[in-house]
Amino acid sequence: MGRIIQAKAWHGPSAAVVARSLLGKHLVRRRPGGRVDAWRITEVEAYDGEADLACHARAGRTRRTAVLYGAAGVWYVYLCYGMHEMLNLVVGPRDWPAAVLIRGVEGISGPGRLTKTLRIDRRLNAARAARASGLWIEERDPPGPARRVRATPRIGVNYAGPVWAKKRWRFVLVDRQGGESLRRRERPTGLPGVEGTPRPTGRSQPRHLPPKLHPAPRRGG
Repeated sequence: MGRIIQAKAWHGPSAAVVARSLLGKHLVRRRPGGRVDAWRITEVEAYDGEADLACHARAGRTRRTAVLYGAAGVWYVYLCYGMHEMLNLVVGPRDWPAAVLIRGVEGISGPGRLTKTLRIDRRLNAARAARASGLWIEERDPPGPARRVRATPRIGVNYAGPVWAKKRWRFVLVDRQGGESLRRRERPTGLPGVEGTPRPTGRSQPRHLPPKLHPAPRRGG
């Protein structure tokens, strides 16, 4: 067993920074019969704020996205294409909608296959990432060096437009040869790195402008 990571750890300067920090951590699932299994997280994607046109919060607060505006450290689970349950961890400060999609773990490729294998569904939506919910995250091994992380554009978000679709907010653990051997090898190589959207000091970003008029803020002003 490892150390359970508490909610305060998910308050980072951006969802991308938090997403990258999740790599190498273990997603732990307690089965109905009491059996506990753990999988090393190998692939994640960050979604950060209403200005991020790939984020569900791009349309503002709705009944479905309300959980994104709540406290960090809870699960956001939704149904994709009427078939696949998608597991996300809410991150960042309250009233700033952001989450990290867990796309893959060691031995399980793809977010839909992950939730099916771990028997995760929308009953976990808004539940805390803690023992009480039966699904949590642990630190079990020392974090790997930065060279073991590859950053690429997110998958399947071309609808977000050229700016947001190209954000390199998908992070994958790679092996020493540069391949994604911890999960799969079929994707092309990329460059390691991280880019985040700094959050303002206020409670939430304005919604009175059309989404395309919200410029992506940059670090340092």
